[in-house]
Amino acid sequence: MKTLEKVSDFVGKYMAAIVIAVAALALLAPGTVSFIKTSYVNYLLGIVMFGMGLTLKPSDFKVVFSRPKDVIVGCIAQFTLMPFLAFLLTKLFNLPAELAVGVILVGTCPGGTSSNVMTYLSKGDVALSVGMTAVSTILAPFLTPLLTLLYAGQRVDVNVMSMFLSIVKVVLVPIALGFVINHFFHEFTQNAVRVLPLISTTAIVAIVAAVVSANSAKILTSGLLIVAVVILHNLLGYATGFAVGKALHLSSSKCRAISIEVGMQNSGLATSLAATHFAQYPLATIPGAVFSVWHNISGAILANFFARTAEKNQ
Repeated sequence: MKTLEKVSDFVGKYMAAIVIAVAALALLAPGTVSFIKTSYVNYLLGIVMFGMGLTLKPSDFKVVFSRPKDVIVGCIAQFTLMPFLAFLLTKLFNLPAELAVGVILVGTCPGGTSSNVMTYLSKGDVALSVGMTAVSTILAPFLTPLLTLLYAGQRVDVNVMSMFLSIVKVVLVPIALGFVINHFFHEFTQNAVRVLPLISTTAIVAIVAAVVSANSAKILTSGLLIVAVVILHNLLGYATGFAVGKALHLSSSKCRAISIEVGMQNSGLATSLAATHFAQYPLATIPGAVFSVWHNISGAILANFFARTAEKNQ
């Protein structure tokens, strides 16, 4: 167990580098990871969400009731800024429908699970970050399909009910199961969560490998455009999230939490939804996969910058 914990710590620490390395391998030598099929994506995401559920406790929802204004502000920012920015970028870059729907899916998804870690590293308000992730994830079955319909419905067919059921199945059910197990078998899960970084990173890496290897030829022809849009989407999310906090005169720690929470998306869910509901558009899965790689890099850099700024202002 000690060895597993050490491996898990190492993997968690160097997650961004590992994801980049595997993505490069899948892109340049797709045959090496082609055994990981895109049909596995939903199961892999379910594993990540189950792991998230294992870390949740009733006290994590305390912030929702003790500071509802902060959580509401954060979640409104999450589900207005990122979808609108995604739509704007698809228009600005005149993206074809199959890429546009992938970018919009990233924008309409809830906050990413790694945002809580990045908020902690940034000396931000971790309780607010965890509360926002939890609430935005619960809202996702309703808001993600509706926002996708709003922003992408004129270009592609969007089945709102089918998307709703998919999100419930691959996100809410695994999280709820993990939450219940953690509540009734807390002593066991306390030990189990020590190896969660290893399990979650392995699942995320496998998702990236599956999507990139299956679409390597198309990525090589339009990769720079996808990367540019994804990077802009992510950075604009950080900037506008922070700006909203400042405009409402929230504390610096809250601004940092909202910035990271808004900018970092559950891109695994975007990839899953693209593969399941927009299979006729193979490139729709790519923005989510690229976002998975990029936001771990940018999140770590931003967290470091925020932490240094916080130390100077003390």
